[in-house]
Amino acid sequence: MKNSILIIALLLTTILFQTNCIAQKTKKTKFKALVLYENGGHHLEFTKAAKPWLNKLAIDSSFTIDYIENTKTINETLLSQYQLFIQLDYPPYTWSEESMKAFQNYMTDGKGGWVGLHHATLLGEFDGYPMWKWFSDFMGGIKFVNYIPDFANGKVTIEDKSHPVTKGIPSNFLVKKEEWYIYDKSPRQNVHVLASVDESTYEPDSKIKMGDHPVIWTNDHFASRNIYIFMGHAPELFENEAYTTLLRNAIFWAANKN
Repeated sequence: MKNSILIIALLLTTILFQTNCIAQKTKKTKFKALVLYENGGHHLEFTKAAKPWLNKLAIDSSFTIDYIENTKTINETLLSQYQLFIQLDYPPYTWSEESMKAFQNYMTDGKGGWVGLHHATLLGEFDGYPMWKWFSDFMGGIKFVNYIPDFANGKVTIEDKSHPVTKGIPSNFLVKKEEWYIYDKSPRQNVHVLASVDESTYEPDSKIKMGDHPVIWTNDHFASRNIYIFMGHAPELFENEAYTTLLRNAIFWAANKN
């Protein structure tokens, strides 16, 4: 009898051990993401809201995140460690020649995915830095020319409902307190537009409009999956279910995990 009890106990221990091993394997990191963010300026509050949201998503979904505050460390070696690069409200200037080249190769050679938000299309000559022509072409050949400095609410309309990034998102949803950038032209001819803002819904109304106004798009001419989401100024966006669903979808799609 004692031997039988001992054998049963050993079997149960073995089963529990194997179950634990399987669980540990299941929890294995799916991918690594590098997040470039602004630690100052008027987008700081958005960053403060984004980081805990991203950290929770990473824990819940078994991927890891590393953060950097500037582009000084960006090179081929650094980017090779990550399957996803998130440009969180960081502009396309102040980059060194090495960091620009490393990012360009990362995208053109299909080394990893990219999610860019808001400030990533602040394209032009700023603070003594010239236009990054390659990045402008990457974003559809656009140049920043204006924005709504006093903010406006606006309704975003999904144009491609079949794309994985727009899965589970209403046909249109309201975005509050956004700056709504204006470019010298619509990027539509050079990119795949997923959504646009209906400028007639601006509240309060604004004279600063560009007509055809895409706000979410991907450039299919690159080997790497990439998605740009214009909205990304107000921390309240992380209380907007449509926005958080969009961002979550974008992260997993760009990382090639959905």
